Amino acid sequence: MFKEKLESSVKNAIREFAIEDETIDFKIEMPPEGFGDLSTNVAFMLSKTLKKSPREIAALISESLSKELDYSRVEVAGAGFINVDFSSKYVSSVLENILQTPDFWKKTGETSIQLEFASANPTGPFTVGHGRQAVFGDVLYRVFFSRGYRVQREMYINDAGRQIGLLGRSLWVRYNQLLGLEEELPEDGYQGGYLIDIARDLAGEVGERFKGVWNDDSESYFKKYALGKMLEDILGTLRTLRVEFDNVFFESSLIEDGTVKSVIEILDRKGLTYESEGAKWLRVSSFVEDDDKVLVRSNGTNTYFMTDIAYHYNKHQRNFEKVFDIWGADHMGHIPRMKAAMKALGIEDDFLNVIIHQYVNLKREGEVVKMSTRRGEFTTLDELVEAVGVDSTRYFFAMFDPDTHMLFDIDLARQKSNDNPVFYVQYANARISNVFRTAQEKSVAVSGDSLELLDSQDDRRIIKLLTIFPEILDSVVADYRTNRLTSYLEDISRAFHAYYNKNIIVDPANPALSGARLALCKALQNILKGGLELLGVEAPDSM
Repeated sequence: MFKEKLESSVKNAIREFAIEDETIDFKIEMPPEGFGDLSTNVAFMLSKTLKKSPREIAALISESLSKELDYSRVEVAGAGFINVDFSSKYVSSVLENILQTPDFWKKTGETSIQLEFASANPTGPFTVGHGRQAVFGDVLYRVFFSRGYRVQREMYINDAGRQIGLLGRSLWVRYNQLLGLEEELPEDGYQGGYLIDIARDLAGEVGERFKGVWNDDSESYFKKYALGKMLEDILGTLRTLRVEFDNVFFESSLIEDGTVKSVIEILDRKGLTYESEGAKWLRVSSFVEDDDKVLVRSNGTNTYFMTDIAYHYNKHQRNFEKVFDIWGADHMGHIPRMKAAMKALGIEDDFLNVIIHQYVNLKREGEVVKMSTRRGEFTTLDELVEAVGVDSTRYFFAMFDPDTHMLFDIDLARQKSNDNPVFYVQYANARISNVFRTAQEKSVAVSGDSLELLDSQDDRRIIKLLTIFPEILDSVVADYRTNRLTSYLEDISRAFHAYYNKNIIVDPANPALSGARLALCKALQNILKGGLELLGVEAPDSM
């Protein structure tokens, strides 16, 4: 590949100065058009050590590079940049390698990690906010997996707290109301119409068995029934969105299997807990600049913090090398105390990694849509997917930097035009498929025999873009910005659309050049399809 080749050449040249190349941190970038295939600032980074001007050093390195046949031009530019053009033979060899190794951007490895995302209190249908996190997590899973990580996808269900009790009681009220009893919802109960639908199903199954009956047995039954129905609905929504999990983990299991008790005992033995006001506290302030936090309330119930500590202790016991939790911005305050808890348990500092994403708003007809249940205003993830489709939903959620608040433009997501980025990228793929159909009709075949004919700036621009696909994926792994992938796909789509409009790709009168251009299209389409697959978006062959 181009960058690897230039990096190797530069390091060989540096060794002539008797300098360890590992100590020199230089950059290789694609310069503006007309300034070569690649450019490096290495001379600037050596100037202080060698006590020479960057231009002097650049001249020496350029002389070394010019001896290699893989470069057709090497020049010193400006104050000391080195710009290079690669030979046609080398460029064609790079494209040939891409064609011969279609999955060149995939790696294998043994690093075992876990991604936990879309975790929630299962007390209602998933919202668009849940949707952003679900797609974000799923795309990260696909990218990490493609770069050689062994990844487990896990969803954590908060089923042991007060909210599930309120859900069960609310369902019991709705059930009894359907049977004619005047029962009132709890003050903090759930009023959504979805519970009426569940209550109707329940009444059809059990009749009047629980009419007016509220005791320990009925409470347990209604909690379990409500939880099961809500989880079925949530997982169904996510499957529609092409999001799957390897494991669904229940908070309650941490209490039932004794994990919570074991963690408390460990912290007690270390002298990191104390009693105050009838509650058990963790000495968070011993590890981070934060107040101590309650683990067990005065009434004997565990806090969310307590079960979350136990949950991550459980993860560590499962031998993941690292775990990544994806949380909404409203959970940022929870990070320091969780880091403190990991330190208290003696777990490595880099084990728990928290990825934060910001909120989502919807826009329609130029106006921000209020999140309400009024007719025609989207509040659930199901409604959004039904309105714009799975592909647009996934692409739009992925194309925003997780650190930014997202404004999901419903009208744009529906458009069948080049203004809609997912349509634009899919159209590039469909256009290439149409090129192949035309080639077949005109009996022009894909050929790798004359790739050296692809020597125009248009050809090189596309080939260079194709080679950086692994680099784009590694940057997503490094900083979790899935929008890097969507931006890249839009860049190569833009390059292809321009190429298509400027060049005759299928020309029976020039089969050698046409075969080479078809080979370039084949390589480009392979990466387009691969990138769309990583986004969980379809790549239609016609539109």
